[in-house]
Amino acid sequence: MASLGGITIDPGFDAPVASRNRRDGMDQSSFYQVHWYVDPVMFYLQAVLDNACMENVGFDVAYLTELDPLWKDDELTRIINPEVYLFANLPARAACAADCVTASIGFPNNLFFWCAGCQGNLYPLNGNIQAHVGGVQASSLALYRMIAKLHRELLMWSATDENGMCGYYAKPVMDKTEYKYQMLYPIPQTKKIAGKCCQPLGRSTALWGAGREYPIAGEDFAYQIFRKRNCCQGAIDLRDMAD
Repeated sequence: MASLGGITIDPGFDAPVASRNRRDGMDQSSFYQVHWYVDPVMFYLQAVLDNACMENVGFDVAYLTELDPLWKDDELTRIINPEVYLFANLPARAACAADCVTASIGFPNNLFFWCAGCQGNLYPLNGNIQAHVGGVQASSLALYRMIAKLHRELLMWSATDENGMCGYYAKPVMDKTEYKYQMLYPIPQTKKIAGKCCQPLGRSTALWGAGREYPIAGEDFAYQIFRKRNCCQGAIDLRDMAD
């Protein structure tokens, strides 16, 4: 678990391990496990005080894909994403090029909900990366799929738009514009890129990920994820404050 200093937790059984498959000296596919942490940095830093919209929760290890039988098995994963058959064709894959462009210059397009921008196809919602270009690209795709999977399983809810003003609501198909992320490990993003400190899902890793992977110790990745939230705190009577 790279985010916890590299500690090892024994799940009590032989879980699938991360791997890369090579052919002719080139990475062709890969498999990644994902560990999902609840890490409310803004709450820890107390950057915003007396805010009813701030989640008052502590650190937690919320999800370990080693314990999820769907994360390694494409056939079992179809239980939660049966629509995968609709997009297993060349036109659907070609349409993801448009999503790559919009994500690289702004935010991903929710019309192409089956696409993961420049990282490839969002399906299947597991850790099997069919087209491994590099570790940063592949781990970003695994992160993308993990968020979509949590939404599909109703373990993560949305909190944007008018529906989210008074609380979270179920959204099985994720809103791709709600999230941004930045790398924490192995080489943290400490400098702004094009004036931004983080990037939306699906943005080309060529714009920010160069030189952030190296052999052995630099083949595991950790990211900080930021989620947009619309929230209504209610009106404050200034006369009461004056009293």
